[in-house]
Amino acid sequence: MGIYNGVVKQASKILLIIVLLQLVGVSGLFAQTLDSYEYNSEFIWGINKNSYGGLIGGFALKKAWRVNKKLFETFGLEIVNVKNPHEVRMQAASGNYFIYGKSNYLYALRLQYGRDVILFTKGPQQGVEVKAVFAVGPTIGIVAPYYIQVSDNGQSYYTYNVVYNGTQSFGDIQGTGSLFEGIGNSKIQMGGNFKAALNFELGTSKSQVTGFEAGFLLDAYLKKVELMPNVENYAIYPTVFLTLFYGSRK
Repeated sequence: MGIYNGVVKQASKILLIIVLLQLVGVSGLFAQTLDSYEYNSEFIWGINKNSYGGLIGGFALKKAWRVNKKLFETFGLEIVNVKNPHEVRMQAASGNYFIYGKSNYLYALRLQYGRDVILFTKGPQQGVEVKAVFAVGPTIGIVAPYYIQVSDNGQSYYTYNVVYNGTQSFGDIQGTGSLFEGIGNSKIQMGGNFKAALNFELGTSKSQVTGFEAGFLLDAYLKKVELMPNVENYAIYPTVFLTLFYGSRK
C-alpha cells in the first residue's frame, strides 16, 4: 500500500490546483462564439509537477499536426526525475540537505506518440479550448548513482563525495553531492509509458498558446528500479500530473 499513499497525498494537492484553475477558466466555456479560428500545427513546452517528483517534476515538449477538424497527431518528449515515495529530505549538521538511504536517481525520458481530440473549441481571443489527450511510447530510464558529501569522523572542514552505499554514518554525511555527478556512471533501464489527460488552452492570442494539462500517467519498467536499497522499490509508477505549458501555433 505504500506506493499508493504518496500518490494519493500528491493527487489531492494537484486536483485542488486543477479545480482552482478550472474555476478561473470555466466562465470562458460559455463565452464561445461561432467565429472560431483554426490552426494546423502547434508546438508547446511545459513544466511538470507530478506525484513521483519534487517541486518541479520535469519538463515536457510536444509537437502536434492537424489530422481533421477535431483530431491532432502528436509527438512528445518528457524528461522527469522519478522519486521513490519513501524519500525524505534530511538536514545534516552542516545545514545542507540530503536523502538518507537513497542510492540512485531515476531520470525518465519518455517518448510519446498520441492523439489530441478537441472536445470544446474556442472563439478568437476568448473562451477555453479543451482537448482529450492520449499518448503511449517507450521510456528510457537513466539510473544514476546518488552521491553524498561526507567527512572523516564528522569533521566538516574536510569533505569528499562518494556514492551512498548504506555504510556511511549519518553523522559523517554533510549533504548531497554535485548535481548530475553520477550521470557518467549511469545504467539504462527500459520501459514504457501511457498517458491520458485533459488539456485546457486559456490563451487569448491566435499565434500563441498558454494553458495546463492534467491527468494520469503510467510508467512501467522491465524490472524494479532500485532507488533505495533498504525499502521497497518498484517497476511500475502510476502518477497524476499537472503541466503548465506555453507555445506557438500556426
